[in-house]
Amino acid sequence: MRISRWWALVLLGIPLAFLTAFFLVPFGVMVMASLQTPEGAWTLANYARAFGDFYYWETLLLTFRISLWVTLVAFLIGYPLAYYITYIVQSRTIRRLLYVVIVTPLFTSNIVRSFGWMILLGRRGLVNNVLVGFGLIERPVSLLNSELSIVIGLSYIMTPFMVLTIAAVLQNIDRSLEHAARDLGANRAVTFARVTFPLSLPGVVAGSLIVFTLSVSAYVTPSILSGGKETVMSMLIFQQYAVIFNLQFGATLAVALLVTTLLLIAGYLFVVERQSRGARRVA
Repeated sequence: MRISRWWALVLLGIPLAFLTAFFLVPFGVMVMASLQTPEGAWTLANYARAFGDFYYWETLLLTFRISLWVTLVAFLIGYPLAYYITYIVQSRTIRRLLYVVIVTPLFTSNIVRSFGWMILLGRRGLVNNVLVGFGLIERPVSLLNSELSIVIGLSYIMTPFMVLTIAAVLQNIDRSLEHAARDLGANRAVTFARVTFPLSLPGVVAGSLIVFTLSVSAYVTPSILSGGKETVMSMLIFQQYAVIFNLQFGATLAVALLVTTLLLIAGYLFVVERQSRGARRVA
């Protein structure tokens, strides 16, 4: 028993040490820097400046709005794709091949993918040529340097995370529950709505959190596809650190972004848990 407890402490201590060294300590240093002036004096002026200027509120809201759109698009694309791979595709070889195709874009640099989208979304790019060819638009439209282009670029990057997370949960659903619903007279749509989808909600929640947090902190794709016309919080933080060299205010913006993101995630989890409890009571 003592040996097993000792090994349990060792196994638990390794991730805790990693978390402490690479998250808690840097976060503490960042918080302390946000409460100081460049001369080292303690102050709350950085937070007063950040929360008192409407420009930073607009940037924060834009960041969250883009992240929410990316999460929604990733879900609308990722869930049907995960469902198709898990339930429709019967061949293991084809299923593995589809997983490889989904994961392959993740091995490409964000810079390369962003410049690829610049070519596709340009006035003479493939997207405009297709729209003009089908008669949906009369002349090429400007798709780049906008919020839409950022959402498209980030959705392409984040969708694989949503697919893999949901597919992992769908694979573990007991098919006998669905067969029982069908035997009781439920059609395929009702079975999906009352059995499959509720059981897959943990994957949806996990995938949404992954996509949302990664989108909030994304820098390369927004900075390239925005063309400088749209600014998200990660770009502001980079400017403060690398261009203006105001490390204290950059730390303030980083802390504000992290805290507000954690609050949104906590609220999201609270709503999901409350709804799941209500569904259990009804059932």
